[in-house]
Amino acid sequence: MPSHANQAGRPGHPGRPGHPDPSVTVLGLGPMGRALAGAFLAAGVRTTVWNRTPGRDGELVARGAVSAPSAAEAVAASGLTVVCVVDYDAADAILRRAEVATALKGRTVVNLSADVPDRARESAEWAAGHGVRYLDGAIMTPTPTIGTPAAVFLHSGPAALYEEHRPVLDALGGTHTHLGEEVGRAAAYDIALLDIFWTAMAGYAHALAVARAEGIGARELAPFARGIGAILPGQFEETAREADAGTFSGEGNPLTSAVSTMEHVVRVSEAHGIDAGVMRAAEGMARRTVGLGHGTDGFVRIAEVLGRTGARGR
Repeated sequence: MPSHANQAGRPGHPGRPGHPDPSVTVLGLGPMGRALAGAFLAAGVRTTVWNRTPGRDGELVARGAVSAPSAAEAVAASGLTVVCVVDYDAADAILRRAEVATALKGRTVVNLSADVPDRARESAEWAAGHGVRYLDGAIMTPTPTIGTPAAVFLHSGPAALYEEHRPVLDALGGTHTHLGEEVGRAAAYDIALLDIFWTAMAGYAHALAVARAEGIGARELAPFARGIGAILPGQFEETAREADAGTFSGEGNPLTSAVSTMEHVVRVSEAHGIDAGVMRAAEGMARRTVGLGHGTDGFVRIAEVLGRTGARGR
């Protein structure tokens, strides 16, 4: 840990701004919560843990963590509390108990649970009304990366508060990016990036089903699937520039061509009795965009059309 992380207030006290208590409480000991607590312990941070269901803290206690008998006592043990539970309903069920809210007054919560941007804003508003200092965040990499250089964390909320607690948060390893003071931004990035991940994984699962129906094994397909994946980073960069500029060049691969290849996927899938709903949805978006006069544009013109549709629906 950076040496300035040791400039602390007294143990169990919130600490002074700019001089955070070098201790942390972790609420929630699912696989990710245990990984977070383990990384703090490995970095020498005094760590208190609590979980709604008892019995998950044995290994952490053996490594030096303090097991708190209640959530209120857990948050009272540290100036910084990191919450990592399934969603914000679960987080609220812990943090908004009267005794926990009282114990949190003047302390900092970093909420690394996953949820939607509006819930992050609502949580920040609740925290402000109860004298709780609040940062929101998102974990963008799987459990085994925590505590390693491969971990990726996003944060949003007051910049000064983030900088104050950065020395302790750095114990989690990897890269930490503060996205701005608007507290919902970390959750917004999380949702957008999960959109990429899960639609890509859905496409891969569907591709495996189609390949198997055509007598191609998953391991046979995988090297070529990696090749498709390798194309995407360059596509992301190029089309991001076009999306921000509003140009959407279709040179080399216009939407009309994309629609044709999508239709081929649908036809083969359904010939084998495989549900092609995901590709039909993608094809439908593309055909709607072509119908609006954008057939010679690039694929990401669809994003602009979807944005128009969303704006009309609000």
